[in-house]
Amino acid sequence: MALFTRKTCLKGSLALTFLLFLQVTRAQLDIGAADSYLQKNQKAFGNEMVVMVNKEGKPVYKKELGKEFTGKTPAEALEISQWFTAALVMVLVDEGKISLDDPVAKYLPKFEKYMKGYITFRHCLTHTTGLDANPEGIGKLVARNKYSSLEEEVNTYIEKRDIRDNPGEAFLYGRMGVSIAAKALEAATKKTFDKLSAEKLFRPLGMKSTTFYTEKGGINPYDGAVTTANDLMNFMQMLLNKGTLNGKKILSEASVEEIRKVQFPQARVRYKPESKKNDVAGLTTWIEEKDASGNALVLAQGLSGTLAWINFKDNEASLILLKDGEGEKKAALSRDLEKILRGQ
Repeated sequence: MALFTRKTCLKGSLALTFLLFLQVTRAQLDIGAADSYLQKNQKAFGNEMVVMVNKEGKPVYKKELGKEFTGKTPAEALEISQWFTAALVMVLVDEGKISLDDPVAKYLPKFEKYMKGYITFRHCLTHTTGLDANPEGIGKLVARNKYSSLEEEVNTYIEKRDIRDNPGEAFLYGRMGVSIAAKALEAATKKTFDKLSAEKLFRPLGMKSTTFYTEKGGINPYDGAVTTANDLMNFMQMLLNKGTLNGKKILSEASVEEIRKVQFPQARVRYKPESKKNDVAGLTTWIEEKDASGNALVLAQGLSGTLAWINFKDNEASLILLKDGEGEKKAALSRDLEKILRGQ
């Protein structure tokens, strides 16, 4: 009788534990609420989009909306492109080709000529180069690329942007630093940025449909990549796995930690997008949550309708990829959807 009672109690405890697990899961991801929100707002989103949530490396939510828009359909990555740029820099750091604290003038001597020789890769990837906004104003810092080539863009920053702050002392969000870092990589490796990213990052990660290449030229490391939901999830899963995907080492654990690390926390803010006013910066990433020791728990990227975030504390990666992600209304809708997906 006592044995039977113990077995019954054990079964009851396991059942209770399972129910509690389901409750926690539902609190984190209300599938019904997510489905309802997407159904209500699909047209406003532009009809075609993919939403994915992976937990512990396995899909727990996937929604493909639109006649032919799936996890394999290429779309603009927009600001998420910066994640790829930072990862590529860290691949070259791991290989010993460059150092994160190398002055970019080591590879682009023209920076020295214009008295801008103290700007490093780290400054570039944290928007703390000290270079001023363009004459058209801060609002143009996040405008789409208008340059015919990466060289033309970076030469503009070298020749026509004044030094306003010492590098590392002020945060001015925009495309300048990311593009400078990419051009310095080209000079360091003697390879174009699009070919370098394909060789060192996209192909090893199985991201077969992701590229910075464009037939129009004008490689854009800030928001010019094209990717798919499946490819992007591969990239995020690699970061969650401390630099490894499917047994293949892409980045060292130290490099992943560097991407996640709060950079220049004392830098005063010259400009930060309104939607990110409460976040701090890692390497081309927004840190939305951190622990008591300052270690990043949640990374996010995207100012538009296309968003992605990585939750290290719950081993979870999520994305919202739109066929056309641009527009303030879509950005607001995606931020609301993110709250639902995160159980907030």
